[in-house]
Amino acid sequence: MRIIAILLLAAGLLGHAPRAASAPAPRVVEGEHVLHDFRFKSGQSLPELRMHYRTLGTPHRGAGGEIDNAVLILHGTGGSGAQFLRPQFADELYGPGQPLDVSRYFLILPDNIGHGDSSKPSDGLRTAFPHYDYDDMVLAQYRLLTEGLGISRLRLIFGTSMGCMHIFVWGQAHPDFARALMPMACQAVAIAGRNRIWRKAAMDAIRADPAWNGGDYAAQPALGLRTASSLSVIAGAAPEYLQSEYPDRASSDAYWQERFAADIKDRDANDFLYQLDASRDYDPFPGLARITAPMTWINSADDFINPPELGLAEKALPYLKNARYLLIPSSPKTRGHGTHTWAVFWKQELADLLERSADSGAE
Repeated sequence: MRIIAILLLAAGLLGHAPRAASAPAPRVVEGEHVLHDFRFKSGQSLPELRMHYRTLGTPHRGAGGEIDNAVLILHGTGGSGAQFLRPQFADELYGPGQPLDVSRYFLILPDNIGHGDSSKPSDGLRTAFPHYDYDDMVLAQYRLLTEGLGISRLRLIFGTSMGCMHIFVWGQAHPDFARALMPMACQAVAIAGRNRIWRKAAMDAIRADPAWNGGDYAAQPALGLRTASSLSVIAGAAPEYLQSEYPDRASSDAYWQERFAADIKDRDANDFLYQLDASRDYDPFPGLARITAPMTWINSADDFINPPELGLAEKALPYLKNARYLLIPSSPKTRGHGTHTWAVFWKQELADLLERSADSGAE
């Protein structure tokens, strides 16, 4: 295992005004753990699968010697653990007295398979990289925690978008592993209808670009990647917020140029294909009754990817015996699908979940 300690300066990497002297930026430790002989559900395998992660805070050991304050935080499709260091998340949650105060909790932010600095197709295998799915990703998270970090139980799993869906897999595969669950911005059913169609359109756009060359490209297939990236940005857009902030053609066009350029600049076509395809067989609905941990599940009314008018959450809730569900109303301030990382809208719900699960299997 390789570990690197870094300190995020608020005026630098976090990109906002310096914190007060009494509340310095939390220390972030980066590390890697190699999972040996990792076998995927497809039957494919890798002799070594690299899992990169970040941690904040210090592990606490209870009377039995086991770590009892670990929190797993899971990112969305195309993201990485680094997204949870942004001020709209970290500044609302990690400070003294805040819900995930790093003086109380040991926070673990992995880069999941195919993402960030963990093993992925663009490392060199390209389309020979195993075709992972969400079950594989959760298994890798489990092995990172148990084999790499020595954790046998979590205080909380928090996840956004893809990470939200991972929670519904976690809750069934390992129902006693986490004392509380907080899925944000997803549904507990198979990805179908519009949600599947935009993903399929994005994947098809990459494959249809002659420059993709079956995944063996000399340079990024720009035309296909532009279409796929555009679909991804639009799917995550917030209608009221965008209309309020960019009310005319000039401002809308300027926003789009900036937002699109930021989205596409670091994308790799094969990585993006694999990331989108990983959701292909996700369907936790048949096993929802196996999820027993206290849960707070939150979606947003302005989420294009998970439109509330379909009533999918309402169909799932009767099977989740220990869950609370919240739909955040749309407003000019909410961020559509991305509301999941603007903690100001839901951090009290997180605090309440931690309080009501305080005695959930406590040793």
